[in-house]
Amino acid sequence: MNTLTAEVPGFADPRALKQSLARADRRRQWRAFSLTLPLLLFLLATFLVPIIVLLQRAVENPEVARALPRTVAALAGWSRTGTPPDAAYAALVRDLSALPDNADAGALARRLNSEVAGARSLVMGTYRALPIEAGDNGGYRARLLQVDPRWADTRYWDAIAKNGQHWTGDYLLAALDHRRDAGGQVVPMPDHQQVFGRILGRTFGISMVVTLWCLVLAYPLAWWLSVLPARQANLLMILVLVPFWTSILVRVAAWIVLLQSGGLVNGALQGLGLIQEPLKLLFNRTGVVIAMVHILLPFMILPLYSVMKSVPPTYLRAAISLGSPPLVAFFRVYVPQTYPGIGAGALLVFILSIGYYVTPALLGGADDQMLSYYVAQYANVTVNWGMAAALGAILLLATLLLYAVYRRVVKSELSMG
Repeated sequence: MNTLTAEVPGFADPRALKQSLARADRRRQWRAFSLTLPLLLFLLATFLVPIIVLLQRAVENPEVARALPRTVAALAGWSRTGTPPDAAYAALVRDLSALPDNADAGALARRLNSEVAGARSLVMGTYRALPIEAGDNGGYRARLLQVDPRWADTRYWDAIAKNGQHWTGDYLLAALDHRRDAGGQVVPMPDHQQVFGRILGRTFGISMVVTLWCLVLAYPLAWWLSVLPARQANLLMILVLVPFWTSILVRVAAWIVLLQSGGLVNGALQGLGLIQEPLKLLFNRTGVVIAMVHILLPFMILPLYSVMKSVPPTYLRAAISLGSPPLVAFFRVYVPQTYPGIGAGALLVFILSIGYYVTPALLGGADDQMLSYYVAQYANVTVNWGMAAALGAILLLATLLLYAVYRRVVKSELSMG
């Protein structure tokens, strides 16, 4: 039999056939991987790398350590309570003299100024006064105090010593309304400085309101689209998708025209006799919510519509034929089958909402700005990249936690089902 199988072309050794199939399967896998490799590289370059850089910048603190290495070393044994040692003054002069150009001094000045007000003018004034020679007794303390008497203030030296490490958790602590005290212990910030907790709560509050309004408006519309004939549903779906083809900035500008005191909304309400005075719909929370709901509504409709199209209409008719009132049958039979669409749409809208910047910045007031607004402020205005990255990391962590909760809820529902 073995001689026969070896001679007949249709037969082969089972072991060799298995190896041949394994090689063919590996070739198919590598071929598929090579086809998706450009997409993977694109995602790596445009998505994962920026996130890694963001997380790294949130704990990186290179300005002081890079510009003042001798000063940081001289302050290593300082208790941060008394006068800094003379060696620290001499090291400061040498470090400032060794800076390559004005840009490095400016980066150092901005970093210290974020810790102590007035440090920018102090550092830049001292840098412009270089070269500074030692005094008659060989010390630099008196010479620096002649340049600027503020060098006697221990707050500036404490800021240098505090930020002497290349890596720090101070940005993340500040984003959570905490800080390190003189002893290095993590303590809450004073009440008048605790702002980011309220801003984060406001961000979540606005996002929750927008998500609920989107659900209330999108659910009946998605249900109506799902029961319409295919031709009419496709036509109306095009109208739902039209906002995707319009710039967000254009839509926000349109809402400014509509919601202002003399705009179309107030004009229509006054013309109908419903109000006597124009409503304040602009530069407050109302305008922000209205515009965000309008912009994010398609993101709620599409997941709901896709799930509702897969729900057999016979279920609802069967419940009604068995004696259930139509409204009760709708909420007890139909709505539970759309929970995956509700969860997916709510998660998508909420995650998009917590990162909104343009709409609250243009339509909201000072008390309506969300966390992303302050990320932009630290990145573009104060040029404090560490703080901007820390606030961005908080938003990223919130997004990941929301997604984890959603996955757990969906998994539990599937296991129960």
